Amino acid sequence: MTRGLPCFATDFAYVGVNNATSGGIVTRTRSIRPLVFIAFLAIALMAALQTRAADRDRLDAFLEVTGFGVALDSIALAAGDAPAMLGMQASDFGSDWSRVSKDVFDTEKMQTMALDILSETLSDEHLTHAAEFYASPLGQRLVEAENASHMVEDDEAKQQQGRALVAEGVEQGDERIETLQNLNQAVDSDGNSVRAVQEIQVRFLMAASNAGILNQEVDEDALRAAMKAGEEEMRMTMKAGALANAAYTYQDFSNGELKEYLAALEHPDMQTVYQLMNAVQYEIMANRFEVLASRMAEMHPGQEL
Repeated sequence: MTRGLPCFATDFAYVGVNNATSGGIVTRTRSIRPLVFIAFLAIALMAALQTRAADRDRLDAFLEVTGFGVALDSIALAAGDAPAMLGMQASDFGSDWSRVSKDVFDTEKMQTMALDILSETLSDEHLTHAAEFYASPLGQRLVEAENASHMVEDDEAKQQQGRALVAEGVEQGDERIETLQNLNQAVDSDGNSVRAVQEIQVRFLMAASNAGILNQEVDEDALRAAMKAGEEEMRMTMKAGALANAAYTYQDFSNGELKEYLAALEHPDMQTVYQLMNAVQYEIMANRFEVLASRMAEMHPGQEL
């Protein structure tokens, strides 16, 4: 999407539209870029607002030391998935697609959005707790590895390497696999990732429909029903993708180091930080996809804006 909060890339089945024909709802499998989808933003905000918010200068440092800035930057990599979610290709939107998508997913703009939210919601106490861990020698090594993983553009190659590491671990009965699974659980303790993914898709597809990009209007109730029908499959695919991504990201760490990281993630203060960080990422991504939908309506093959 800086460095380091675990945001695990995953492949998952998603509901899109068949724009080439009737605009009907179909289910596809697609890789989406690193991003953790957790609780709804309002839930995290309500928890965070109970204590004094951190000041802006400390938040800038927080983005750097924890790696959250790079996680936000990597959201821009998800823009390439937008046309496929509509059953289309980037070429359907003309030669200006690259410039417009980069403008919508501008990294400085997204970081400013995050700082605006965090300055009103992240408590000084929770900021200090998370920053102290990530500033430690182990924390900084984790941040470096997570930053590098966030920005890998060949997501499929990363997934293949991760799956191979998982298969090897399972064959050897390595307890490391359970530790990696527990790490994933720690950053989605409420189990809301699937619902957050679905909500992003609904917001994007409905924005695209309302902008007139599709051949037919999308019925929101039908869209949500289709998502509900494929929810369990999506959940299993996301869990497998998250495990492969974790295996790839943390392959140079010992199991003892990963258990130390797990203990840090499971601390109640860190859990609060993660709920907020992931909710911020979710809200920014959903917002940017809605804006992208409106901009896509302006583009046509061969036409410059």
